[in-house]
Amino acid sequence: MTTTADDVRTIALSLPDTAEKLAWGQPTFRVAGKIFAGLGDDDTTMGVKCPMEDRAELIASEPEKFFTREGHDDNYAWVRVRLAALEDNDELRTILADSWCQAAPRKLLDAYPELKP
Repeated sequence: MTTTADDVRTIALSLPDTAEKLAWGQPTFRVAGKIFAGLGDDDTTMGVKCPMEDRAELIASEPEKFFTREGHDDNYAWVRVRLAALEDNDELRTILADSWCQAAPRKLLDAYPELKP
């Protein structure tokens, strides 16, 4: 079963204090007003927060799954994910929850310790 944009939307919106908002013509998902995920323009990819120091290793370990758009993502703590390469919706939830934790304010993180990686 391939992970879809609808799966991204359902799981992202199930996370606490999350809202969907269009930005640059694409759906983005925000916690407390900060973007933690966004769908790509063809609904086959999504972008999520990823610490810059972890990104290269993540991409090198699973290049079929993770990538960046050269010239666009270079200076941002962001990585892109090919939805079709995800194992299942549990993996999708893990990735979205990790990104949510990077964007959520401390008070919200403290209220939902089960979401911390």
